[in-house]
Amino acid sequence: MTRIRTILFFFLLSSLGYSVDKTGTTAAKFLSTNIGSKAVSMGGAFTALANDGSAMYWNPAGIGFNHLRNVYVNHSDWIADISFDYFSVSMPIKGNQFFGINITSVTMGDMEVTRYGNEDTGEKFSASDHAFGVAYALNLTDRFSIGFNGKYIQEKIANNKASGIALDIGTLFETPYGFRLGTSISNFGPKIKMTGDDLLVAVDIDESIHGNNESVTGFLATDEFDLPLLLRVGISDDVNFGKLVRMTWALDTNSPNDNSNYINAGMELGILNDLITFNIGFNSILMNDKEKDYAYGLGISPHMMNSKLNIVYCFENMINLGNTHQLSININY
Repeated sequence: MTRIRTILFFFLLSSLGYSVDKTGTTAAKFLSTNIGSKAVSMGGAFTALANDGSAMYWNPAGIGFNHLRNVYVNHSDWIADISFDYFSVSMPIKGNQFFGINITSVTMGDMEVTRYGNEDTGEKFSASDHAFGVAYALNLTDRFSIGFNGKYIQEKIANNKASGIALDIGTLFETPYGFRLGTSISNFGPKIKMTGDDLLVAVDIDESIHGNNESVTGFLATDEFDLPLLLRVGISDDVNFGKLVRMTWALDTNSPNDNSNYINAGMELGILNDLITFNIGFNSILMNDKEKDYAYGLGISPHMMNSKLNIVYCFENMINLGNTHQLSININY
């Protein structure tokens, strides 16, 4: 217990010591929006758990460490009538190797096109974000796993789009002291930039010269932006109260490239052999000007023949943007 307290102390101290404000701008910001009802309801403290279908987002090593064989669907009614959806499938391919695919989709309704001096054009445009990932995890020992998730990213708005590739890398380790230690680096990849037909405009090369061609076409130049790179280090452990009640706690320290460092903390209570679970979590602790606050969730896990169904609802409170709701369905086959 003394060693565990020491580790937790340095874990929290490291987050305070690196609390440098790095607020800036990145592309494909949807990649850093937390996914999964269970994970979100635990405040985003999920790196050292990664034990459901959202594992490929939080820590791809989790699909191997937890021997995940499941189908997972998560839907979120996000802010501003935005739909945030996530789908994944994972399966073993050999005794100690696991494979998974995942799709992230951010969509919204069509919006009206407005122009200066003409706000009623009758035209519509749409915007969406997508990521398509393939994951691989390898159990190097019965206590240590490593995982990778490569993904293709695309952002679209009207006739413009930006696309690129990124890699997530994670490890998960069950320490000799019983608790789990997880690490992950998400969204490692090259910069991306917006291109498309809407950037093609008519240009008068020199307005001071009369009689020149005023219909020369040119492309507006756009800057390249980094992806939202994120380093996570997490720790979690279980406390059992008899055979029917389990309590799991988790802490994550997060170091993004576009904001200050912060801590996520969460807890899950499982009763009747996890037939019913309760979750609560606190997000973005120590972050400067944070938006996310707290979340809680409720889950049920009935057994269905040879499969196990897990349904989790999550409520998340945001300080200025209102509340969000998520629902996930996880089927272990």
